[in-house]
Amino acid sequence: MLLIGVDFTSAPRRAKPITAAFGHLAGEVTEPRVELTGLEAFDDWPAFEALLARPGPWLGAFDFPFGLPREAVVDLGWPQSWPELVRHCTALGKAGFRAALDAYRESRPIGRRYAHRATDLPARSHSPLKLVNPPVGLMFLEGAPRLLAAGATLPGLHAGDPQRIAVEAYPGLLARSITGDSYKSDEKRKQTPERRNARKCIVAALGRGHLAGGLQLQLSPSQAGSLIDDASGDRLDAALALMQAAACARASTPDYGLPAQIDPLEGWIAGV
Repeated sequence: MLLIGVDFTSAPRRAKPITAAFGHLAGEVTEPRVELTGLEAFDDWPAFEALLARPGPWLGAFDFPFGLPREAVVDLGWPQSWPELVRHCTALGKAGFRAALDAYRESRPIGRRYAHRATDLPARSHSPLKLVNPPVGLMFLEGAPRLLAAGATLPGLHAGDPQRIAVEAYPGLLARSITGDSYKSDEKRKQTPERRNARKCIVAALGRGHLAGGLQLQLSPSQAGSLIDDASGDRLDAALALMQAAACARASTPDYGLPAQIDPLEGWIAGV
């Protein structure tokens, strides 16, 4: 099975593309590894949609929220099935979606402005209602409809093509288990030697089998250098998502390592 790890952006462009890492499982049960076979950048939506349309079998881990907090969906009176919720948000458009979430946030008490999914708290991830720094709500709005349109299967959320499996990734979750140091920035002034050292530390840990079960990332010196030298962290985040995809593939069907019962509106982050 082809494995794909995707570092996502809600506004792909040449300066900040969607980045994907590709690989596959190899090795014995006692020394499992993921061979990194390539990295690709997608600087517009047609290119990303073509990735989703590639024939399976593949399992991809995508770094954007697949669902929204049930609390918010109920409060807003939005559809309570995932496909209909996604279609409803798509129909709102970016401006309508933003206006609805802004109004909803202002209606809530200070200190509880952002509703969270059940998975966000243990993962320490941002609420999908957040629209800036980072704009994860817009990532949902751009990513989830494309997964639905592509006909992929999202375990726990949507049954589609069983040969194309999509799970929600959060590279920061895996990175934090290795180091608490900041390892990336899109701002030139923050692309420091300290952050480069943190990336080097993360790459080394992945190669040693930091993941549960000893799953190792196998890559060439030039590939390692590519992950370390990318100060934005996009390539490393794609590789981290690839490792999350690999862990799900090893867990296999029917749940791919996700909880047996997850909220079918909210989804769940792999590895939580």
